[in-house]
Amino acid sequence: MNTHRQPPVAAMEMSRFGGAMERSSIAFQILERIKTALIRGDLTPGDYLPSETELTQSLGIGKSSVREAIKMLQAIGIVEVRRGHGTIIRREPGEPLVDPMAFGMILARGMTRDVLEFRQMFEPAYTLQAMANATDEDHRRIQQTIDDMATAIANGEQTSHHDVAFHRAILTATHNPMTIRVGQTLLELIEAALETSMQTDPDTALNDHRAIYDAFEAGDADGVRQAIEESAKSWETNLTYRDKA
Repeated sequence: MNTHRQPPVAAMEMSRFGGAMERSSIAFQILERIKTALIRGDLTPGDYLPSETELTQSLGIGKSSVREAIKMLQAIGIVEVRRGHGTIIRREPGEPLVDPMAFGMILARGMTRDVLEFRQMFEPAYTLQAMANATDEDHRRIQQTIDDMATAIANGEQTSHHDVAFHRAILTATHNPMTIRVGQTLLELIEAALETSMQTDPDTALNDHRAIYDAFEAGDADGVRQAIEESAKSWETNLTYRDKA
């Protein structure tokens, strides 16, 4: 195991960033360098970062700034600290303690039309991606969410969780980590609206899910798009966010 690989990120010239910087920005500079190295392929998933001492010496900064940067990377699920070995770049993103993308979308959600437009663009795309990649187990999972929703409605126990489960099962069927992450963030963003629809008109939501899955199961791309478009008519009335003046 190469536990002491010195990636090119540690050798990048500090001068390219100009003169002296505020101490509070140094940790963010380290994050930016690591991001750039990952994009360029100089640093790859599974690589170990230089040690705290190596980073301190090569970058000419204090250990506290290095530790702060590592904690930030841990918080967003990019690195894993392995005692006795070092800090490794995850091969797949971990479950973030803090999701910057989610917070960014939440702060922007005040514009109702933006949320609607994004969902109208994104949902058909990921549903078709899932249709192409779904396994037999994925199909069973999606159908189960529909059955569970029907049972909950019959018992008067339906909640947004039953609606979200359907969309999450389709997201999972894409088998694409990036799609899943963006989709889960969107679901968090619209869950309040889904709760409204499940309490005011649950049968419509159930029928929409059935129509989408019928086309999905049949491999009918046009049918999927049409079913989602029909379902979108209820989004606008149930979306709880309002445009700001």
